[in-house]
Amino acid sequence: MKLEYFISKRLVTSKEYKNSVSAPIMKIAVIAVAISTIMMLVSIATGLGLQNKIRDKITSFNGHIIISNYDNNQSDITLEPINIKQDFYPDYTSFSGVKEIHPYASKAGVIRTLETFEGVIYKGVGDDYNWSYLEDYIVEGRSPEIKKEGMTNEVLISEYLAKRLAIKLNDKIETFFMKDSGNGMPNIRAFEVVGIYNSGFKSFDETYVVGDLKQIQRLNKWSKDEVGAFEVYVENFSNINAVNDSLYTKIPASLNSVSIVDKFFNIFDWLSLFDFNIYVILGIMILVATINMIVALLVLILERTKMIGLLKSLGAGNWTIRKIFLLQASHIVFNGLIWGNIIGIGVLLLQHYFGIVKLDPTQYYVTEAPVYLNVFYILGLNLALIVICYLIMIIPSYIITKITPVKALRYQ
Repeated sequence: MKLEYFISKRLVTSKEYKNSVSAPIMKIAVIAVAISTIMMLVSIATGLGLQNKIRDKITSFNGHIIISNYDNNQSDITLEPINIKQDFYPDYTSFSGVKEIHPYASKAGVIRTLETFEGVIYKGVGDDYNWSYLEDYIVEGRSPEIKKEGMTNEVLISEYLAKRLAIKLNDKIETFFMKDSGNGMPNIRAFEVVGIYNSGFKSFDETYVVGDLKQIQRLNKWSKDEVGAFEVYVENFSNINAVNDSLYTKIPASLNSVSIVDKFFNIFDWLSLFDFNIYVILGIMILVATINMIVALLVLILERTKMIGLLKSLGAGNWTIRKIFLLQASHIVFNGLIWGNIIGIGVLLLQHYFGIVKLDPTQYYVTEAPVYLNVFYILGLNLALIVICYLIMIIPSYIITKITPVKALRYQ
């Protein structure tokens, strides 16, 4: 056992240390490190959780990239058809970074009941649509069964619309669609509600009804090879801009590709503010922890001035003595980290499983504070705090080099 570790361990475990003047300051330092760790864990987990949750909700209804006709249509309704046979569909394996591509079409309609009516956008998807993106939000029933051959009347509506229209699972709903010419009686379709979803994203919940793509093809008098647009899902969201740029250069000139980051730029700009908030909180908490550790280390050094003089008179070098106090301070940091991680992760797990903290969905697009737990960022955060505290503590430990044995042994 090395001398530095032996002496620092005896100092920490001795009864005199526990009853010394510095003992309360050491406890405060441990508490400061623990609180800083808790705040950093909570800020990162909830900040990333909110970003990921909102991003996933937007993705579930729009994909990561939308390929549509190059026109001035700014609405969510697809007007002009696109031939489904493209270089990027159905075989998209040659396009780097693309995970899935799904054709779809959308059309405005009105759902009418005996008491009321609501305007909606009917989104038609094909038989290859990946329902796993929406299944997490289905609160009742199931997703529609869309087959390659034949047309289904099954639809998925939101809980918001179901309450507004007094609709229950398995009810039949009449939906009116205006003809493209705008003349004559509207087209009427009777749909069966087989599923009810709740995304918590009001702009989607009050708008979208999801069903069979072939319904829109028939309403618009399109052929089976004509669709409204394509939803593209990328393998890694952080590469969405690069994939979008690559797609844009490869698709025909009559088509345009827009990422959800650009389409919902106001939401993603708002989400980017969370990164700044996280950095500010991390900076403040690290500053609090390091200041408390510097104060604690200085108190330890001043309290053990005689011991420093004695060790120097026996031939111990400055760095040897500095390591004794750095190891002692490291004991405080590790204690604070242990308690901080236990409490912080415990609080986050409670929020994750029980949703204790609620949020206003009209402001945050979610009903409760989401939590993102990742082992790597937790370990990285702890390692960063250890390294920063250790490097910062080297500076005040320099005061040991200014202590001479003669003056130290006379110190009262």
